[in-house]
Amino acid sequence: MSVFGAQSAVAADTACPEVGSCKWKMATGWAGGPLMDIGAKAFAERLEQLSGGRMQVQVFPGGALGGALKVSETVKNGIADMGHLWMGYDWGKDTTTVLFGGYAGSFDSERMLHWLYEGGGVELQREFREKEFDVISFPLFIRTAEVFLHSRKPVRTLEDLQGLKLRTAGAWIEMSAAMGAAPVTTPGGEIYAALERGVIDATEWGTLWENISPGFSKVAKYLIIPGVHQPTAPFELVLNKRMWGKLTPADQALIETTAKLVTYESWLKIGQEDAKSLEFYREQGNEVIDLEPEVQYEARRVGKEWAGKQAEKSEWFARVLKSQEEFEKLWADADRYRNVKVDGKN
Repeated sequence: MSVFGAQSAVAADTACPEVGSCKWKMATGWAGGPLMDIGAKAFAERLEQLSGGRMQVQVFPGGALGGALKVSETVKNGIADMGHLWMGYDWGKDTTTVLFGGYAGSFDSERMLHWLYEGGGVELQREFREKEFDVISFPLFIRTAEVFLHSRKPVRTLEDLQGLKLRTAGAWIEMSAAMGAAPVTTPGGEIYAALERGVIDATEWGTLWENISPGFSKVAKYLIIPGVHQPTAPFELVLNKRMWGKLTPADQALIETTAKLVTYESWLKIGQEDAKSLEFYREQGNEVIDLEPEVQYEARRVGKEWAGKQAEKSEWFARVLKSQEEFEKLWADADRYRNVKVDGKN
């Protein structure tokens, strides 16, 4: 159902008939920055706007309503009505979450969007989260490829990765360790201090633009691209099942459609701002380093190998991975018929 269809249906049958009668709490994993501003808060603003003020969401920073890395648990337990997170934070409970959140073996963000909304990904995500985590789930926010590292040390080759103390999250913890790094995980709000004090040598977090606000460029001289560990990163809206069950189908559709709208808007915003951001780092005195092809190929290989092993152990992982692999086959010739050569460089 479209946004407009959902709005028109509200008049006939709604669980929130008065302005401001639905007031919900949203837990997040973010202290601030674009994930908060054009993700969680943007969703709250759009939902209030499109519902005519009937639906209001109070957004809380990471840690305010529960652990910043345990948002889905906070929502499931009813401490928050909804939450905004990266699903891969729950990889320790079920590695299938990584397939929905993106990993070294993923396709790019455009293909991920197509798989989610046209290739059956949204339906799989909803079913998986409800059955295995007892929450309702929809995509909310998506990144383009991340920065590989903001680092206190130059990193170009596989040799440079050996023993590197890097902050990361999700399955890249295992994958980067397999490539020789020494990974740790920490919430986003704690990264700057750890990097400044030298507790870690390097960090990954978001895209070029997203990483301006945390200030990593001030405490890490080297900017390493591209983010082979995270070619795409869809984020997630989770909702408490009891709260969800009280809503009319029209209001449920409005929430789902608002999440989809904000996901597309975040993709467009980040893409545009990333294009402007590389010069910012140069002006800050950062050295921009391109990863050697050997690192990029090895990360992809390790990612695919890891996924194959997970599929052998998990029916859910195997099911989602198969869907993504079938999508990749369908799009195998996309670059051939979509990309026009204009200057001899593409």
